[in-house]
This record gives sequence, C-alpha cells and structure tokens, in this order.
Amino acid sequence: MMSREQNELMTRVGPGTKCGALMRHYWHPVGLADELPAERPAKAVRVLGQDFVLFRDERGRHGLLDRDCPHRGADLAYGRLENGGLRCLFHGWLFDVDGKCLETPAEPEGSVLCQKVRQKSYPVVVKNGIVFAYLGEGEAPAFPDFDCYLAPGTHAFAFKGLIDCNWLQALEVGIDPAHASYLHRFYEDEEPSGDKYGRQFRADSADSNIPMTRMMREYGRPTIDVEATDYGMRLFALRKISEQHTHVRVTNLVFPYAFVIPMSPTMTITQWHVPIDDESCYWYAIFTSFTDPVDHQNMRDMRLKLYELPDYRPRLGKHNQYGYNIGEQKTQTYTGMGFDINVHDQWAIEGQGKIQDRTREHLGYSDRAIVAYRRLLLSSIGQVADGKKPLMWLDAERAAKVRGPVTVDGMGPTNGWQSYWKEFDARRRSSSSWAASTRSPLVA
Repeated sequence: MMSREQNELMTRVGPGTKCGALMRHYWHPVGLADELPAERPAKAVRVLGQDFVLFRDERGRHGLLDRDCPHRGADLAYGRLENGGLRCLFHGWLFDVDGKCLETPAEPEGSVLCQKVRQKSYPVVVKNGIVFAYLGEGEAPAFPDFDCYLAPGTHAFAFKGLIDCNWLQALEVGIDPAHASYLHRFYEDEEPSGDKYGRQFRADSADSNIPMTRMMREYGRPTIDVEATDYGMRLFALRKISEQHTHVRVTNLVFPYAFVIPMSPTMTITQWHVPIDDESCYWYAIFTSFTDPVDHQNMRDMRLKLYELPDYRPRLGKHNQYGYNIGEQKTQTYTGMGFDINVHDQWAIEGQGKIQDRTREHLGYSDRAIVAYRRLLLSSIGQVADGKKPLMWLDAERAAKVRGPVTVDGMGPTNGWQSYWKEFDARRRSSSSWAASTRSPLVA
C-alpha cells in the first residue's frame, strides 16, 4: 500500500517540488499550433504550476516567456504583437522570443535600461502540430526518433483535451490493459451511428475479421506482462482465444507521462498527460497513420463536436453527468456514457477526486503496469534529487537509438506470439510510404 508521503511526492509538480524537478528535465507540450491563429498568435498557458505566454512573431518564430512583465508585473498574455516581439500594454516594453528587451519607449531618450532587462524565456519547438517547450535549467534533451515525430505532417494529426484532475491518475488509466474489457465494453460490434470519434476498439484487430470490441468484451481476464525498455515500459496484454490463436495487444509507457497505443492496425496514438497544476491536466495526442494521409479538417471537426474552444473543455463531464443514460447502459454500452472512450476515461479518473488518495487502494494482478510505473517514477525522482540524469533524458546520439515504439492489436498464434508482434510491425513499416525508410525500433 502506498503511503500518504509517497502519494504527495508523486503527484505534486510545482516549482520547488521533487517531482517537479524531475519533470523539468523534459520537453512538455504547451499548446497546439492551431491555438496560435494568424489574427492573434498569442495565448496564456499554465504548465507545471507556472504561468507563461506562448506566441509567434511576424517572422514565424515561436516563443515562450514568463507571463508577468519584468517591469511591474503586468500580464503579457494580452500584449501587442508588433516590431519583432510581444509588447506589454502597460508601458510598451517589447520582448522578443528569446526574452531580450528590445524597447522601453516610456523611458527618457538615450536610456539604456532595456539593455539591462531580460524576460525569462524557454526553448520551443513544433512537432507535428504540437508546440513543445523545455522548462528546465541547462541543456535540453534531444527528441527520440519516435514515429509520431518522424511521420510527415500529412500522416499526423494533433489534438488536446482538458481533464479536471491530477496528471498521474490520468496517465495511469492508459497503462491499465484490463480496464478496456469493462469501461470500454460495447454490446454490439457495429460502428455507432453518427460521429466516428472514439472509434478505438471498434475496428477489426489486425490479421482477423473480429472487432476489438468483441475481443475486449468476451475475454476479460488478459494475461499481462511488463517489460522494461530504454524509453520506459512495454506492456503485453494477451487474450487466449483458442489453442491456435491469441489476441496480442502491445502498448507502451514513455517516461515520464506519455503512452503509445494502437487505434487500429494502421494508426497509433501517442498521448501525453501534461500537468497544468496539481489538480488539472491536458492530454495531448498525435494520431499517426502508417498508410493513408489523414483528413485533418474532418478529424478536427469531429473532435470539436465533443470539445469546446478556447479551453478544449469536454462537452460531457461532471456538470452533465458525462451524458449518462440508463437505457443505453442496459443495451449498448457498459457505462451508458456514449461511444467516445475519452468520456469513459474522464469519468473514471475524475471520479477519483482532484488528487487520488492512493492510501485507500487495493491493487491486484491487473495493476502490474501501474505498480511498475510508480516504482520507476519514485526511483527517477530520487535520481534527480541526487543530481543524476533520469530515464529518457537523451543526448543526440542516444535519442537516435530510441525508436518506435511498437504498438500492435492483432490476432497472433498462441505458440509464437512473441515473434508475431515484431513481424507485424515489420510488415506495417515495409508497406508504409514513409515508415519504410525509417529503421525498425526492433533492430539495433
């Protein structure tokens, strides 16, 4: 059982906390590129309990600055975008993407005050529709050669959603292979009418004509195994169908707070759980297609039917009982909360409270990955406290060796499933227009 002190240590990420010190060793999603439209490419963002302003200047450069103006603390999120930077409305001080003060126009002619002032700035890069920032001190780590980063923009789509609870319980639902047999159970295998959002588990498993829904529904006691990797953990969930066939599902935990899972035989989801503060977070996701280009506008339109701008707040939530319908619960879905699995997950994790009290848990076999992750997290917090670099802090050479990760949802042989998932990945890559040129993550 987890102690209260351990639970506090793992969940608190603000400035001055030990887990926060760990988190500041990594790049974090801080916004979608779509959130910086041409008419107003600036917005306030809050990450790890700190407030920033994210913007794009006239040259197309992205910047992330502390939100309070270093003059007298005014809010830079309302600043004017002009003359190569972001101008504070209070006295006109102007800052570029690197935090350099370019102008202090209210000061006397010849003043050199602006040469002595610098606003705190943070490195920013854009990867397939997501703006990442490094919030730590010193050198930033390199990005690994993950599929979601290497795929051309035509084959990747990014989105986000707000979650009203701590980041850790949001992450842990994604490394729980057993919950899908219950929380995401559908009582029929046809695609739901209307929107196709939330279709994970409704496509056929690879190498079969059996929908994932049936696999999850009829085989609710998967064999679960966890394997340590250079990026975190690889999870295996095996559902034995017969002496000849076993359903093989391979998912991944990417340290510190992402998972990579299959959406279908041809598409993967890489999803990060970014703390806004200790009591709320955003999920960011890149949907990566190995075959056809994605229809960005269609995917965005479908998701905006379920999320409201500007905060990407879910339309179904605590405020309207997650759309719960008792008639649907009796005949269509296990939850009675619609066909979108994100709504199911949101209900499960928000219902645990703002910060789950893990001292009251009774963990079982199905929680193997969660137990392994918590041990890894606590160990990594300790490493950073001792002045060491944690898992997945990568230099360029090591980053080029961390690839994939592989995700699979398919029907393999009961005897030989260990090689099946690797062969499936090799087949998928060889037939992909862009992945065929990338190295397999299974080959050194």
